[in-house]
Amino acid sequence: MTTYTLLLVLILIVAIALILIVMVQNPKGGGLSSSFGGGGAQNIGGVQNTNSFLDRTTWTLAITMFALILIANFAIPRGNAIDAPQLDETLNKIETTTTPATPAATDTAKDSAQ
Repeated sequence: MTTYTLLLVLILIVAIALILIVMVQNPKGGGLSSSFGGGGAQNIGGVQNTNSFLDRTTWTLAITMFALILIANFAIPRGNAIDAPQLDETLNKIETTTTPATPAATDTAKDSAQ
């Protein structure tokens, strides 16, 4: 497994985790954080603690994803000089097959006078 493939798999895992964490949150105070809070904020796993945990997890996953994407940019497999002759040959073949043959030179002065 190449480095680039490994980074893509990690980016995918972080993206799915980020989606799940964001879906769990509810900006109006409901969602998962309210079910842990119950009747009051004095609980050990109260609403405030759950909100801060989800908030920190969201930011951590977002920063991790950003960093992985930047690192993956440097790990992209790029073509090297060995591939260049093959590319030139392919481009020459395409040019010769797509460019129409130039028509024979005709005397346009006679055609326009008639």
